Amino acid sequence: MKVLVTGGSGFIGAELLPKLIELGHEVCSLERYVTGRYVLGTRTATVFGDLRDGFSIRKLVKDTQPEAVVHLAAISPVAYSYNHPQEVFEVNALGTINLAEACLREVPNFKHFLYAGTSEEYGNQDKFPVTEDAELRPNSPYSVSKVAADKYLQYMRVAYGFPVTVLRPFNTYGRKDNTHFVVERTITQMLQGKTVRLGDPTPTRDFLYVDDHVDAYLTCLNNPKAKGEVFNFCTGRDISIKGIIGLISKLTRFKGKIQWNTIPARPLDIKKLLGNYEKAKRVLGWRPKYTLEEGLKKTIEFWESKLKGS
Repeated sequence: MKVLVTGGSGFIGAELLPKLIELGHEVCSLERYVTGRYVLGTRTATVFGDLRDGFSIRKLVKDTQPEAVVHLAAISPVAYSYNHPQEVFEVNALGTINLAEACLREVPNFKHFLYAGTSEEYGNQDKFPVTEDAELRPNSPYSVSKVAADKYLQYMRVAYGFPVTVLRPFNTYGRKDNTHFVVERTITQMLQGKTVRLGDPTPTRDFLYVDDHVDAYLTCLNNPKAKGEVFNFCTGRDISIKGIIGLISKLTRFKGKIQWNTIPARPLDIKKLLGNYEKAKRVLGWRPKYTLEEGLKKTIEFWESKLKGS
């Protein structure tokens, strides 16, 4: 199958692309041109475009004729979105609309559009664990932009039978080149013996290991049971930020200082995110393979090796 992946150089994309190639798919990666960024590899065709430019995206899709799209590209740091709401909305919402409309209009036999939604769309809920039919309560510019795109894709599904699947993965960790997120930042600081500075210790999150996240896309791709559906991908267990930091501290044998409430709080933070993946289990046969401790051990092992080699 010819698969166009957006955001192929990002966290999930970089892990997903090799898996798609191994499975025999013809993979094309859509990149936004940035000076100094290197092409992912000779086995992956790379095309350049800006999702905000509807005309160029339509031409790109017409020329490449993908049978399926895995749409991962987004501006995802929530904190960044507060100070750059217009940019975030244009990329995440308008960019998704441009891409989906191009697939609808320019690819006669288009088969599947996989959209990377997010658990952030749920916002602050009253009942847990959260299921896919819960009211969406976005509470940041980032999550508003993701809900807007989600809703537009649902409109396309109803109006045109557009074959979309919305995936809502929960907080994912296991990054290999980015330490701006809490798990990776804490691991690297602890391994280096630095003082760890964090924000509010009380929010709880449902943490998903990267390999389980990637497996969600592979499970959904061109799966008739996935088309037209929305799925949570999570572990069904939450832990407080203080709890996961304590676990990382134990696994890294960290003896240094941890300073809480040193990072400014968000204007509206989500106090608890706990998902229910029963629908994905029932419909797709998907379930997480890694416990939190297993995933953290693998992430720590990676960063130990990387830091020693740097």
